[in-house]
Amino acid sequence: MIITTTPAIEGHNIKEYKGLVSGEVIFGMNFLKDIGASLRDFFGGRTALYEQDMLEARETAQREMAERARQMGANAIVGVSFGYETMGQANGMIMISISGTAVVID
Repeated sequence: MIITTTPAIEGHNIKEYKGLVSGEVIFGMNFLKDIGASLRDFFGGRTALYEQDMLEARETAQREMAERARQMGANAIVGVSFGYETMGQANGMIMISISGTAVVID
């Protein structure tokens, strides 16, 4: 499955638009990671634990979106965009959403 942020795929014609497709993941922050992140904020540097969680969540949302597109009969997704939002009590959770248009290409 080809997944792209562009509205078209070079070298391919869009034969059919199947519709909007999305994937969402919500994950909570954990107390121990919060302590590590606070120390990183204080001393500077990247927070690898959060980065790994974000990467896994984004990949999960993308796989979910691709599976929904396959179920619709699509073989590609165009116009993809990602969104991140904090939510929950004290912003302790992050939602990652990804959406695009499921299409059939030649």
